[in-house]
Amino acid sequence: MRRQKTETAMSNRYLVLTELFLPTKGGTAVWFDEVYRRLGGKEIHIVTAAVPGAAEHDHDHPNRIHRLALKRVPWLRPESLVMYGRFFFTALRLALTHRFDAVHAGRALPEGLVGWLVARLTRRPVVIYAHGEELTGWGMGNKYKAMCFALRHADRVIANSDFTRETLIGMGVRAECIVLIHPGVDIGRFRPGLPFKDLRAALGIGDSAKLILSVGRLSRRKGFDTLIRSLPALRARGLDVHLAIVGIGEDADYLDALAREANVADRVHRLGHVPMEDLPRWYNACDLFVLANREIGGDTEGFGIVFLEAAACGKAAIAGRAGGTGSAVLDGVTGVRVDAASEAELAPTLERLLGDPQLLEAMGQAGLARVRQSLSWQAVAERTQDCLRA
Repeated sequence: MRRQKTETAMSNRYLVLTELFLPTKGGTAVWFDEVYRRLGGKEIHIVTAAVPGAAEHDHDHPNRIHRLALKRVPWLRPESLVMYGRFFFTALRLALTHRFDAVHAGRALPEGLVGWLVARLTRRPVVIYAHGEELTGWGMGNKYKAMCFALRHADRVIANSDFTRETLIGMGVRAECIVLIHPGVDIGRFRPGLPFKDLRAALGIGDSAKLILSVGRLSRRKGFDTLIRSLPALRARGLDVHLAIVGIGEDADYLDALAREANVADRVHRLGHVPMEDLPRWYNACDLFVLANREIGGDTEGFGIVFLEAAACGKAAIAGRAGGTGSAVLDGVTGVRVDAASEAELAPTLERLLGDPQLLEAMGQAGLARVRQSLSWQAVAERTQDCLRA
């Protein structure tokens, strides 16, 4: 499927190193694709991973894409040695043959360390993105030390949330080098007013029933299990409520078993991967969006683009209090943040919001106004341009 023409493209010459880029799934991959296609054309070179579907995606992309085999080799020490080598030699060759304004790295490791070395060898500034979860999930070993080195020596570090910014400062990154830029959302694709009745009908959900939507990789820290455990309490209070979960991952069987154990299997609809054109319609179909994220072993939610997707469709959201969700969901304004480690806070909050349609509408409209004003991808690209020029 061909992408629609983006808003005004800018003119910049960047070398971008990122393992995560469309068509790879995930918010980070979306972020880099959406922003750099707006920051310039073929003068921006993106070095990224070779993945299925890449040829079709890259065919009419405004930037110049270089795909590398970046798989780790389990028997090597470190197992990412080949990946580092391929990143480095490709990036250095491009940097020596093009006059880039700067080197941009999608994360501190592996891209940031490689980007820093290439930038210093070619006397260019280096910018490293920080997303939050990668900063807290690796303990304090050699990877953490290498990550700290790259971030401390970057000319700019882009933090996606206040949580990420504070984490960076705690790691020794100078505050004056950190720029706060939230990710954004495609407000043309995600918008209110899309048809959705066929989606609800396919699940057997009537107009009077309440539908909770949750979207994300099926991993434990996303809190789908806590959400499922909250349903019996809502049913006991007389709420006709259903839960639709969009996403794939390692917890699929676990969640199915949990729904059966809680006697809500007929109320939990695990949709797996849905077509690209249907995801905005699922946001429109729900009454409330929920991602009950929590921290597990340092692994946490750095921001949560899914909250912006829900807001762009005019929906209020409930988020876990862990990580950087406070930058995505304004507590009491566009939604509510709760301690999602158990259903103790989540279930009463679900009951309160689902029982108050006027409050849901007010929060949904506040979220919609916010994303339209300052969190469209065009606005994010312009903010990125401004901060990098400064």
